[in-house]
Amino acid sequence: MHAGETRIGGPLVRRLLAEQFPRWAELPLRRVRSAGTVNAVYRLGDDMAVRLPRIADGSGDALKEHAWLPRLAPMLPFAVPELLGLGTPAADYPWHWSVVRWLDGDTPAPGAPVDTRQLAADLGAFVAALRGIDLPGGPASYRGTPLAAVDAETRSAIEDLRGTIDTGAATAAWEEALSAPVWTGPPHWLHADLMPMNLLVHDGRLTAVLDFGTLGTGDPACDFIPAWNLLPAAARPVFRDAAGADDAGWARGRGWALSMALAQLPYYRTTNPVIADNAEHVIREVLAERRGS
Repeated sequence: MHAGETRIGGPLVRRLLAEQFPRWAELPLRRVRSAGTVNAVYRLGDDMAVRLPRIADGSGDALKEHAWLPRLAPMLPFAVPELLGLGTPAADYPWHWSVVRWLDGDTPAPGAPVDTRQLAADLGAFVAALRGIDLPGGPASYRGTPLAAVDAETRSAIEDLRGTIDTGAATAAWEEALSAPVWTGPPHWLHADLMPMNLLVHDGRLTAVLDFGTLGTGDPACDFIPAWNLLPAAARPVFRDAAGADDAGWARGRGWALSMALAQLPYYRTTNPVIADNAEHVIREVLAERRGS
């Protein structure tokens, strides 16, 4: 999916385990099919997983998660990865990696024919709980910044999609989001990547939130993106109420959802159809919501 991506396979994972966690080295190991873009994931035995960054942009994620997740987890209403081991760089692998507790569940599908109001309430409760945590000193999240920080790349992505989407409508929606009042409050904790593949559900209820590599502090608006990348229009008010989003935050959240999708669609069109399909879904939902407002 990425230029310069590190090749990761079962033999490499076995060697790393043997060198650094020999007590787990002989457990069954199998690659997990995932639409994730940063980490390769292997199931280890029945109750563990190994996560290894594939690109340099994810090289610090394991360290961040090990530093902050154990402190945040007790204050969150749903399960998050339990960190069992922090792997270190080796001769044949350049970055930190992790062993985590396996969490059961299914990734939700946008547009699935189920009642999503309970899932919307659960997601809103998670966002509100994370935002309400008083734990100082957290790292700044790059998606906790004003939308203007990604203006140039968003407009470039719109140009890349000329002939594929309604670029005039996308530009108007983006400029509308840019015009929303900027966040002036203190920085709050945010996940910053609440994509469907980072969520686990069971019987329509949220059970766990995964992949905190983008964890940080800042404007919490980017955590409203599930409203457009997962939830149908009828469930969005439930999510918005539970998450506590005001008008300006909701507008900025819509802008983040659109910006992310516009960047993802051309980038992953031929390499990750799950991400590309979700990006198309987000663009349709944002533009349809704007037309109906």
